[in-house]
Amino acid sequence: MDTLFQLLILSIVGVILIWFGYTLFFRFRGGSREEACGDDDNYGRSRRKDGSRIENGVPGDPRVCPVCSARLNLEERVKSAAFPGVPGQGRMMHIWGCAYCLDGGRRRVCPVCGAVISTDQILVARMFEKPGRSHVHVLGCSYCREALASGAKKGGSR
Repeated sequence: MDTLFQLLILSIVGVILIWFGYTLFFRFRGGSREEACGDDDNYGRSRRKDGSRIENGVPGDPRVCPVCSARLNLEERVKSAAFPGVPGQGRMMHIWGCAYCLDGGRRRVCPVCGAVISTDQILVARMFEKPGRSHVHVLGCSYCREALASGAKKGGSR
């Protein structure tokens, strides 16, 4: 009976250590399983002009392009335009992307519908401003927003 209890404790500790190692590896890797397995073929240009590697980030994280998921340095910006709005309800915004996806070097994907978008298409977003920082919520690309609007006009559902 004593050996069965020890075997149970050792197997539980082993499972916990395997889980901890797995999460630690993928957290520091900073991406999904496809990125960790080296699926960079679909991501186009993988180096900056200074030779450093462009890392893929998670869309929605700070300093990540919402169009191509490139992790941006402090001096790199996303090309966008914010329009005047009602205070407290946010401002509408158009997002074109960063320098890496605008030059056609990286795949541009809508984070809402998952469609690959061309360089002339935009993301529509709503920007909420707080003291000292702002938050952007992407509503969709010009294609899926148009499809949603035309479906609403016809009385259909999405």
